[in-house]
Amino acid sequence: MTYEQLIRHVAELGLDGLDTTVYWFPDTSNQYLASLRRLAYKNAVSLYSVAVRVRLCQPTAELQRAEVENAKKWIDVAERVGATHVRIFGGTVPKGASEAQAITWAVEVLKRAAEYAGGRGIILGVEDDGGLTTTAEPTVAIVKQADSPWVGINLDTGNFPKDGYSQVALCIPYAVNVHFKERIAGADGTKENADWDRLLQMFAQGGYKGFVSLEYESNENSETAVPRLAGELKRVVRKYSL
Repeated sequence: MTYEQLIRHVAELGLDGLDTTVYWFPDTSNQYLASLRRLAYKNAVSLYSVAVRVRLCQPTAELQRAEVENAKKWIDVAERVGATHVRIFGGTVPKGASEAQAITWAVEVLKRAAEYAGGRGIILGVEDDGGLTTTAEPTVAIVKQADSPWVGINLDTGNFPKDGYSQVALCIPYAVNVHFKERIAGADGTKENADWDRLLQMFAQGGYKGFVSLEYESNENSETAVPRLAGELKRVVRKYSL
């Protein structure tokens, strides 16, 4: 599907927004981004978030400067498409480095990127997605040490390798965007069907009021799975939005 088709599909599903992955855009010219922004508005779809390949953990000053510039480039793209959230990665821990060192390096990049993003009214969400941010604890540490109102966690409920529900609970106070998946890790790491009702109750009790998106990765044909899951997600979200 093209992004134009996807925007129309989101509207047909009765969803409020689309979390886009901008490195899959055919181009990022002003003309293309403006056309997407217009189409989204005409279909009452908010392009509220963009996902980019920014990796925070960079061990040298030179690499850190380069990654800050990379972040700035994609923040500019987010601004032009009308998004107010940018998803970024923690990155990998370099060989021989400790987790504490890696967090310090990631925080340095994140602080500088957040200064730029905040000037444009854009929030940066660090996703729990492997490497330095495989688990909740270092992900939370990065966000807390960055100490910026323009920084939070892009919380993916299906990415934790084990203890999914307890890991999600640790991240909820810092969540600025949420990805829901069909599966979640149990206490022993075995993937099981996610209890969306349980998760939404946790988010509601934690005071979260932002977007909740469906990220589909299972084997069923998406043409049948996505409408079904979107309907279920809407039902559960409404239950806890009253």
